[in-house]
Amino acid sequence: MKKKIALVTGGFSGESVVSLKSASVVEKYLDTVRYDVFKLFIYPRDWYYLDRFGEKIPVDLNDFSIRINDEIVRFDGVFNIIHGSPGEDGKLAGYLDMLDIPYTTCDALTSSITMNKGYTKAIVQDIEGLHVAKSLQLFKGDKTNTQRVVQELKMPLFVKPNNGGSSIGMSKVKSEQEIEEALEKAFEEDLQVLVEEFVTGREFSIGMYKLDGEIRVLPSTEIISSKEFFDFEAKYTPGVTEEITPGRMEEREVARVNKIAAAVYQKLNCKGAVRMDYFLEKDSGNFYFIELNTVPGQTETSLISQQVRAIGMDVRDFYSELIEEMWSDWN
Repeated sequence: MKKKIALVTGGFSGESVVSLKSASVVEKYLDTVRYDVFKLFIYPRDWYYLDRFGEKIPVDLNDFSIRINDEIVRFDGVFNIIHGSPGEDGKLAGYLDMLDIPYTTCDALTSSITMNKGYTKAIVQDIEGLHVAKSLQLFKGDKTNTQRVVQELKMPLFVKPNNGGSSIGMSKVKSEQEIEEALEKAFEEDLQVLVEEFVTGREFSIGMYKLDGEIRVLPSTEIISSKEFFDFEAKYTPGVTEEITPGRMEEREVARVNKIAAAVYQKLNCKGAVRMDYFLEKDSGNFYFIELNTVPGQTETSLISQQVRAIGMDVRDFYSELIEEMWSDWN
């Protein structure tokens, strides 16, 4: 008998539109010979499944089940593709933990910690070979925020919501006059804001996942944006950004970053597929940590999809591996 998989999409944040795109691709590639797949939509106070007639069938939150005609459908596992809250910040993971339902992404603790960019940097900063840019973690309502940025950091700067994703609310600041507006923009998205000094170099992103208990590191993608930085438009508008997979690095650099990526995955106790963004500094050749994405995009052109194909692997097989490893971890 085929196992039943709930593919969850939607979410509570502005990233829900990206989640819907990712879910459409995952749904297309999941192996329906091996699994019965049910796409569930999760929105604030509105969790549901659409039947073949387009009718909304509510999810019973007591046991995360749905009723189709006279049959109650319970799920053997969850393929989580919700970017942002509640799929990436630990809320959904905690709920599924209480119901003893396996899922493909990191556990509640890792998800909640890695959603906070400042906390994540504090944890990974002592990994050998990995550097973090000097930064400040600011809190909404503190009247000294602008003054602290001016006094403690050097221009240019990145200002971004500490718990956000998809570069929503993010700004690059080149002068003191731009600081206040950038902080206001970021605080519209979050109560905490991270301000960090700019690292001159090339930007990359690297995917990692676990199979049979072994951490596997995918080829890096080099990101060349025609914009000031890799913002929402650059990420999701065709033609704005050039992405090269594998990225242009020497063999020694590849070996170094692969070791670092595996160490980050292990130290943060990650599960499923995650993606680490980093800079390769121009003059020093040092690797600088940017952030970790525990629910990376899964569109046709997403970075993880490119990296999986770069090793000659079919995306369908990759998704099956994530599902099978989910049950292995759970047991």
